[in-house]
Amino acid sequence: MAKAFASQGDMTEKKITFDEIGEGLYAFTAEGDPNSGVIIGDDSVMIVEAQATPRLANKVVEKVREVTDKPISHVVLTHYHAVRVLGASAFGADQIIMSDTARAMVVERGQEDWDSEFQRFPRLFEGHESIPGLTWPTTTFSDSMTVYLGNRRVDIKHLGRAHTAGDAVIHVPDQNVMFTGDIVEYHSACYCGDGHFADWGDTLDAIKAYEVDAIAPGRGGALIGQDMVNKAIQSTHDFVQSTYRPAAKVAAKGGSLKDAWDAVRASCDPKFADYAIYEHCLPFNVARAYDEARGIDTPRIWTDKRDLEMWDQLQG
Repeated sequence: MAKAFASQGDMTEKKITFDEIGEGLYAFTAEGDPNSGVIIGDDSVMIVEAQATPRLANKVVEKVREVTDKPISHVVLTHYHAVRVLGASAFGADQIIMSDTARAMVVERGQEDWDSEFQRFPRLFEGHESIPGLTWPTTTFSDSMTVYLGNRRVDIKHLGRAHTAGDAVIHVPDQNVMFTGDIVEYHSACYCGDGHFADWGDTLDAIKAYEVDAIAPGRGGALIGQDMVNKAIQSTHDFVQSTYRPAAKVAAKGGSLKDAWDAVRASCDPKFADYAIYEHCLPFNVARAYDEARGIDTPRIWTDKRDLEMWDQLQG
């Protein structure tokens, strides 16, 4: 039997965890599925990441209502990917925030990304019929912006390219806690299909320089304490470099995408094969690493058709 493409065969429901990672700060995690964050201010609540559908977003709302009855006023989206943004309408927030670059990527490739991700990972689109359309921000920023939830200051920053060109991180200074989106993962594979390998390490270093006390990563469990934070940053760095270097060597020698696939597997399988969504991410990661090594700076747009063509090529 042919191997299922991406995560089409993954229909196992994940256990949800809701951890307090600072006073009034929570990480909503689900065994490697996309995480969300919660920031409770004096009078209202900010959500970080919206899930893929309103139905899944309501699971976040249910957890929020276990700890506060304050209204949800803001949703911050760290990047444009469908599994992160299409549930935003469920929160009823007045403000939806993205970086300028992330919004531009919704314009350029938002619908294609939605179609592609829906094909790759159908379980994450539970209740997809409730999605009202592409998610558009009400507010954007270039390098940084600050939101005050009463007296609670929230800094939203673009520290550099990594998982996408427009990644944002959210820092809460009073607790020295950060929500990193998919720039940092913990015991979960990085999805690099729209990434920038050459920049990712510098962006991780910029996060490390904050010396935060906790991180809610994009996927994987909450990281509490600087030891756990640094361990996750280092493992993410290792994952990114272990993917790019062998693909770059193949590209430099004029090898094929299939050659790069074999080289990356040899490098990454021994260290990361047990990571969540590892097999899901690998073909997209190899394709992007191979492209970047050949001088393609802007990631090519993934479509449902391109996904399957690439998969057929790698399967021989």
